[in-house]
Parts: sequence; C-alpha cells; structure tokens
Amino acid sequence: QVQLVESGGGSVQAGGSLRLTCQASGYIRHMGWFREAPGKEREGVAQIDTGVITHYAESVKGRFTISRDIPKNFLSLQMNNLKPDDTAMYFCAGRDWGTVGSWSDFNFWGQGTQVTVS
Repeated sequence: QVQLVESGGGSVQAGGSLRLTCQASGYIRHMGWFREAPGKEREGVAQIDTGVITHYAESVKGRFTISRDIPKNFLSLQMNNLKPDDTAMYFCAGRDWGTVGSWSDFNFWGQGTQVTVS
C-alpha cells in the first residue's frame, strides 16, 4: 500500500500563489490532485501520467501547474492567481491504471492539506 503525504497548504490572499507537494512512499503510475470544498463534492483538479501528459480541470487551466519527479516519487502543484473559489481541502491521489483525462479509479489518497484564499 503506497502512502501519500501532502504539504504546502495555507492561507493566502486572492491573486497570490501556493505550492502543494506530495511525497509518495512508492511508485504510482498516475498521480493527481483533487479538492473538496465545504458542502461540495470532491473534484479533480490536475493529473499527470508518467511525466509528460497532464490534464486539468477547466477552472484551473492557465493558473495551476502539476509536475512530478518520478525517481523521487514526488508530486507538486503550483497554484498561481488563486481565487476564493479555490478554497478547499486538497488531496494528493494516485492510481495504477486508467486514462489521463478520466478522474475515476484513483485508489491511493493522502490526508489532505487545507488551502484558504481570502
């Protein structure tokens, strides 16, 4: 069972930036970020395959960038021009099968890190 540990959340003013990171205890084929705001369903934010192909939710395109260091089992999410609607608990996730563009089948999850934009 691969463990995922997120860090980097915090509070920031609108227009600011944050960088989330996720350390995995082992290799996972696909990795991604999800978020869950109070009263809303968890939604996919960004995902990446073995290092080249990425996919983003429409709401974050052009503002968020996902990247990973495969040898280090490390994932990051650079979030720029943050908006109050980005406020949520952000989760690192992974899966060993699936197609980039699909948000299903993620079966490894971190505990989450809170992002608050005011």
